[in-house]
Amino acid sequence: MSATTAAVPFWRAAGMTYIGYSNVCAALVRSCLKEPYKSEVASREKVHFSLSKWSDEKQEKPTLRTDDE
Repeated sequence: MSATTAAVPFWRAAGMTYIGYSNVCAALVRSCLKEPYKSEVASREKVHFSLSKWSDEKQEKPTLRTDDE
């Protein structure tokens, strides 16, 4: 099967990445939930991550970030 006739996932054909597609799906599922599940899921939706800068091939002290910064 050649590359031109191979099946392409619809999210790829729409110009999305899989991560973008999965984020859209997750947001739709969260918006369809009823209470008390909706508030429970909203509390777990926050994302926290650590960001470190590098200079002179050494890692500086990491800073903790959240998705709302």
